[in-house]
Amino acid sequence: MNPFLSFLVRSAVTIPSAIMIWIISFFSLNNTFWVSSGISLVGGALIFGIASLYTGSQFLKKNGLTRKEYRYIKKNLDEAKQKISRLHKSLFSIRHLPSLKERVELLRVIRKIYNMTKREPKRFYQAERFYFSHLDSVLELTEKYAFLSTQPKRNREIEWSLAETRATLSEMSKLVEKDLYHVLENDIDNLNFEIDVAKYSINTGKGSKEELAGNMLKSEQAVSPEDRNPKLEGKSDSESEKTESSGPRYFINTKIDEKEEIKVPVSRETRYKDNDRRFKE
Repeated sequence: MNPFLSFLVRSAVTIPSAIMIWIISFFSLNNTFWVSSGISLVGGALIFGIASLYTGSQFLKKNGLTRKEYRYIKKNLDEAKQKISRLHKSLFSIRHLPSLKERVELLRVIRKIYNMTKREPKRFYQAERFYFSHLDSVLELTEKYAFLSTQPKRNREIEWSLAETRATLSEMSKLVEKDLYHVLENDIDNLNFEIDVAKYSINTGKGSKEELAGNMLKSEQAVSPEDRNPKLEGKSDSESEKTESSGPRYFINTKIDEKEEIKVPVSRETRYKDNDRRFKE
């Protein structure tokens, strides 16, 4: 937690508690004003100390550090803060304009590493090479360069030394950038892992959608035409026939008509002969 924010939290707990203690001591216990004030101050100090221990233990628990480890890291961070302050003064005392941008970038990367380690002390072990080697080398080179560059008269040897120092500082800037990447290595690995998980989820989702669509298609092909029309379910045959005959009707005459007998007219003599034959019979 930010030290200033942590102080505000402890103060927000301590001040109301101290006021409450003074009120109880003065009104309930009938103590004098000065006695109540003294009790309130002592109680407030105790509460502030307890709150500090609690927030500190939570901070250490979050970072997975012991108090001994944190004291060791804090000591090195305090020393690094002083070195960075000296480095800032030396870098901007150099009057070589072509290398100004590179010097500003170098200081920015160094401050980035320091601020990250201060917020999360457990990162200190990933930046040990920076704190114990590279920061000291950059500071030493910068202070020597600033000292030589301010000389009123410079010979060829001094100019050569200044050029060599600038080239060495450029190489050190690359090493400091590598230190920053090393501090961020775990974050990069975690991000790559999350990206892989997200891609796997996306591919799995696509596969399940395609499989679901295939299953739906197969189920539709397996359903009979009567089952596809839910309106016909539960209806009688007459209702079904009415429903099916709701559209246009076409009739085909399949009845075969019987042939009618055609009467052929006969002559009168033929009729008489037939009558005589029937009479005789």
